[in-house]
Formats: sequence, structure tokens, C-alpha cells
Amino acid sequence: MTTNIISSSVIMSPRKRTLVPVSSRRKAADDYFPFNLLPVECQLHVLSFLNEVDKCSCALVCLSWSCLVRSWKLWRVADYSRRGVFHMGQEGLLVSNREFERWKAWVHHYTHHLVSRRASLLTLKASFDLGDRCNKWSELLGHLLDHVHCRDLSHLDLNWTFTLLEPLDLRVHSSSSSHQDSITKMDQVTSFQELLTKLTHSCPRISKMRLHFDWSDVSMSLLTNFQQLRVLELKYFWVFKGVTPSTLQHLTKSLPNLKSLTLQILVPLRNLGISYTLESQSLEFLDVSPSRGLVFSCLKLPALRELRAKKIVRGITLDRRTRLRIQSRWPCLYHVLREGTPRLQALNNERLLPKWREERYGEMSAILEQSCYCVQHLDSWLW
Repeated sequence: MTTNIISSSVIMSPRKRTLVPVSSRRKAADDYFPFNLLPVECQLHVLSFLNEVDKCSCALVCLSWSCLVRSWKLWRVADYSRRGVFHMGQEGLLVSNREFERWKAWVHHYTHHLVSRRASLLTLKASFDLGDRCNKWSELLGHLLDHVHCRDLSHLDLNWTFTLLEPLDLRVHSSSSSHQDSITKMDQVTSFQELLTKLTHSCPRISKMRLHFDWSDVSMSLLTNFQQLRVLELKYFWVFKGVTPSTLQHLTKSLPNLKSLTLQILVPLRNLGISYTLESQSLEFLDVSPSRGLVFSCLKLPALRELRAKKIVRGITLDRRTRLRIQSRWPCLYHVLREGTPRLQALNNERLLPKWREERYGEMSAILEQSCYCVQHLDSWLW
């Protein structure tokens, strides 16, 4: 009986792992890539592909890596929106005051971190209400631009009308009157113009810009100072006056290197019947689909290859005589494109045939029904 127990235990005993010689283990360790033996520039290039959180984790590995991560060459992006990436574009989210205070602390710590590293910025992304006198976001951005190297800044994505993750109760003003709202928006515009002035002196090489725009004369003169602009997206902001045709024409003529332009313009009802002219020798992409009531009477865009335009219902009712009188002032978009865009290849994401100019409407008829405001292409947009 004892013999059977011993034999079964011997049979069922787990197999012992084979011992690996010390020399083999050293050889396996030598197979790791000798990162620290690379030139410093190569090490920095490898680390540049990491995000900011991973860079900070790398700084905890060893002293040499900590010194590498402190290099200004690794801090090229100032992205204040990454903590709230899931909240972008959702201004109605319910956020607690505690969460907002934590986010504010992170913003100030992040700014101090970039300043202490003497960051050399290529990209700046932020969403702050520059009219907020309590939190003074405008001063924070100004402090950042004054204490980092931003001469080579090329990409600016700025929403200066709304603070990310701000609780709803903090956005309620003491007075809800239109007069108080006007004062608040004037503060926003004033702070925006001050920041734009600083950017013209500190960051003259910006080539890509995305921001809300008030279309005032001061803002226009500041915007046209960025002569290196290649991509420009101007979003809607509550304005005191409408965008005049001369203002829009001056914008495109003043930016000689502009390749892509996206406009969100809401033409007020009092300006119904006004049409606009665009002129640019370099513009290749034009998107006015977010706009409402924007009608072109003339386009002088010899390099334009793609256009996106959408007719948006205004939701008002006009009698037939008034409607026809307004629409009769506008030329058909087909004729405007045929005369002013010799290189046009796509309209509203639809590829055009090479001979689209030789046929009257032809394949473009369905597209024109969605984008043209003239009498020939649907008169129901005003209903």
C-alpha cells in the first residue's frame, strides 16, 4: 500500500523547469535595444511620438530619461482641451463645481509646466471664455505666450467664447437682460482682440487657424496680418453688425497664401438680397456649408478645386412678390462657377465630369437644388 502511494506521487509530480545558464540569460539581456547609446537627437525624436502623460511617465524611469524629458524640444503642443476631450462641443453638460475646480488647478499646473520647460510651441489648442473676469483666462494665455518660445507656432485652435467644463450655474449672469449680454460679449471681443494683437507680434508664422470671429474692423485688420495663413476656419460669433460684401472680399484678397477657407456666416434677415464676391489667386478649397443666407454673385477663384455649399431653410414666410424680387437679384450658382472657377473638380463631395461647363446644369442639377438660392433652383427655401 505504501509503495503504491509513493509511486503515484512520483508519477503526478509537476515537471521541474530546466535551469537556464547564466551566460544565456546575459545574452538575452544583450538583445534589448541600447536606447541610451543613441545620439541625444535620436532619443528626443523617439520620445517626441509619446503623448504628454507618457512623457511624464518616462521621466520617472531614470535620471538620464528625466533630463531628456525636460528638453524644450519635446514640448511642442499646448493642448488645454485634452482633459475634456469627451466634453468637446457639448456645452450643456452638467459638471460639478468640484470637478471644475480640479480642472482649473490642472490648467494652471499645466501652464506652469510648459513655462518651466521653456516649451517651443508648434500647436496651441484651448477653449476659454476670454470675457471671464473672475478666472482671467485671457491673462493666463497671455502669460503662456510671454514665457514660452512661440515664434514657430503654426497651428492655432481657439474657442474664446466658452470655457471647457464650466458648470452651468457659473454661466448664469446676475442679470439676464440683453444689455448685460451685450456687455459680456463686448468684454469677450475686447479680450480676443488683445490676444490677437499679442499673437501677431509673437506668432507671425501661424499657417493654420480655427476660431470664432466677430468680423469687426479691428479684428479684420489683425487677422490679415497673418500672411502665412494657409488654412483658415472662421466660426460664427454674435456680432453687432452684419458681414459686408467688401469685408469678405478684403479678407480673401489680403491673404496671398490661403489654400483652404471655411466660413460660418449667418446673414441677418434685414440683409436679404445681398450677395457676396470672393477673389483669391491661391484658394483651392472653399466650404461655406455651415453658413446661412450666404449667396455669391461673383467668384474669381482660378485655383479652386473643391466647393461645399448648402442651402439652409430660414424658417420665415414671404409673399410671392417679395420672394421673387429678392431671388431675382441673385445669379445662378452654376453660371458663377462656370465663369469664375476654371479648375473646379468637386462640388459638395461630388466629383464633376471634365465637361461639366459645356452642358447647361446637366449632372449638376441635383446638386444645385441643394446649394443654389436662385429662382430656377427651388423657391421653397424661404418657407
